[in-house]
Order: sequence, then C-alpha cells, then structure tokens
Amino acid sequence: MRFLDANIIIRYITGDMPEVLDRCTALFQRLHDGDEQVSTVESVVAEVVYVLASPKLYRLTGAEIAERLKPLLLLRGIQLPHKQTTCEALDLYAANKGLDFADALEIAHMQRLGIAEIYSYDQHFDRFQTQVRRVEP
Repeated sequence: MRFLDANIIIRYITGDMPEVLDRCTALFQRLHDGDEQVSTVESVVAEVVYVLASPKLYRLTGAEIAERLKPLLLLRGIQLPHKQTTCEALDLYAANKGLDFADALEIAHMQRLGIAEIYSYDQHFDRFQTQVRRVEP
C-alpha cells in the first residue's frame, strides 16, 4: 500500500498538468476497480479543499469541490479514517457558504461522536444551533 498526497488529487481534479493527467487517471481507475489500495488522511483532504477554493488559484465553490472530491474519496481503493464523516463535512462545506472546511469537519465529527457543544469564540458556529451549541469559556 502507498500513501496518497494532495497534489495527485489536485492534478486529477483540475487536469491542469496534461503531462501527468493520464497517469493520475490510470491510478484513480485502479482505485475504482479495487486493483490498488492507497491510504490518506483528513489533512490531505483539507489541503485539497484549501487549494481548490483558493481565490488565487482555482476559485472553486464549496459545492464544486464536494461534487468533484467526494466521489474520489468514496472509491473502494482509498483508505481514509472516518471516510463517511469526511464526506459529511464536504456536504456541510458545500451547503454553507462562508464555512471553512476545518469547521465543517469539526461539526461532522461532533455529530459522529454525539457531542452537542463546542468551546469556541467563532460566532459562525451559531448558524448551526440545531446541530451544535457554541459555548465560550
């Protein structure tokens, strides 16, 4: 097994480096077919989201990122701890403009763990009162 880095995902999603796109496409086909297994982590997903959303680079919306990234994460050849929670975070991120992915991931993990309150000064959590309650220390 090998580890999957963010730049491979970004190259595949954007197709901005034609010289490597065929190889990335072949890799994701093998991952789809189950002919190869890779491992990755949430920080890699967060980096992909950050780069794709960057106003200086790709300027993709949350919905566009979720639409392109989620199917890749769900490939059977991709091992990702808390895969379902990460996908739920992508859904939250796509549905809530102004919410950054890290905070969406926090909310998704809180829901998975059955935690209803978060210590935070970030008032944007107040928009999610039905899911989480923000408490200041």
